Amino acid sequence: MNQSNVSLPPGCVLRKATFGDRWSIRLLVFSAKLDPTQLNWQQFWVIECDGHLVACGQLRNFSGAQELGSLVVASAWRGRGLGTLLTQHLINTSQQPLYLECLGQRLAEFYSRFGFVPISFADLPETPKTKVSSALKDKFRFSQLAKKLLKVPVVFMEYCPNS
Repeated sequence: MNQSNVSLPPGCVLRKATFGDRWSIRLLVFSAKLDPTQLNWQQFWVIECDGHLVACGQLRNFSGAQELGSLVVASAWRGRGLGTLLTQHLINTSQQPLYLECLGQRLAEFYSRFGFVPISFADLPETPKTKVSSALKDKFRFSQLAKKLLKVPVVFMEYCPNS
């Protein structure tokens, strides 16, 4: 994905989250009705515009994998490329195999532009040799249950840049 045509609006900055951002991050995540668990401000990157936090996203660390999660752009700031810019930055920052879960086909199509491909729950990583489920797979297990029992349109995705 080429992000050369995407830039921050004037007065905006992309930066690592600070302790002072923790409540603004929580408010953004709650406003988007995303999973409010595992919100570790130290793992977040944020976009601040004119002194206000308008977007956030994190890379959750698991043994042998990372999850791109809690990506939110405030509704008043959508459509300006902030989600694209933040997603690309998180991908560039990741240091291990990268996964995510999202709701619905529209978001799956958004992430596919970056090289994410849908995978089944069974294809999520397991601890090598022992075939014990990884912490990442354990985290996604609740979503898999909601998908099966409640028909929640969860899509699991893996970052495959060369696909």
